[in-house]
Amino acid sequence: MSETRRKLTTIFSADVQDYTRLMGADEEGTLAMLKRYRNAMSRLIALHGGRVINTWGDGLIADFPSVVEAVRAAVDVQNELAGMNATRPADGRMLFRIGINLGDVIVEGEDLYGDGVNIAARLQASATAGGIVISNTVYDQVRNKVAVGFDFLGPLVVKNVTEPVPSYAVRIGEGTKSALQPEAAANRPDAPAMTNRPLGAKARKMFGLLALLSAVLVVINLLSWRGVFWAAWPLLAFAVLTAMTWVRNQNRVDRGIAALGIAGLGMIAINLLSWHGIFWAIWPVLGLAAAAGVRWVMRN
Repeated sequence: MSETRRKLTTIFSADVQDYTRLMGADEEGTLAMLKRYRNAMSRLIALHGGRVINTWGDGLIADFPSVVEAVRAAVDVQNELAGMNATRPADGRMLFRIGINLGDVIVEGEDLYGDGVNIAARLQASATAGGIVISNTVYDQVRNKVAVGFDFLGPLVVKNVTEPVPSYAVRIGEGTKSALQPEAAANRPDAPAMTNRPLGAKARKMFGLLALLSAVLVVINLLSWRGVFWAAWPLLAFAVLTAMTWVRNQNRVDRGIAALGIAGLGMIAINLLSWHGIFWAIWPVLGLAAAAGVRWVMRN
């Protein structure tokens, strides 16, 4: 019996858009074209350190030890296949959809199983023809390491997976806009690049609630004024909570460094609000600055 074990890997899933239509129009020609295109895909996957695990019908599954190389391979695949399609009529082009996920999978012999594979397949199914869709686990690893853009598509519901999976379309050249799902494109603000995740409904409600509570506390403090502005303390807590929530929903700066910066500002605010002539916050702020510096050096 083959050994069963688990591993963390990057799963690359691809299939052909409108394969049934192509087969109906020309079975032999479509099969020959599929072989040529899949050979080109397999070559590029191997070039980037990946391994083709399985092929069936028009589909292909591969895995990569490197998340970055998996995305680079997908971009190279779509660019090369676009060149191969350029000489064909529009209704005779073979366009692949690619989904990539980083997840824990079950390994049995040469095959992979589990939610990690299922998610990659669902991401692939949500991609447009010639497009690439990646999960948030992949995005977090490659967003500053691959020379492409990304568009947030929102949470993807996956069968038998409890939590929806946030997904991103990889922007490749002029094909960027076509990679967006209609719903995501309609809600996307007009901007050269989308680098922030849209705030969820829960985060927006929390911000509104905190703003309301802050206003109520200030009014209560002023109406019961006894020479002490005690509302400053809960306002500071609300400000830190709001800032940390913002950090989780943005991708302009490193989240760890941003969180350390907010913690440092919070320390300074506490020191000033409880001022007794000593700026003791300099020491924890210095420690946080050193931690941020180490994180920045390790990232670069």
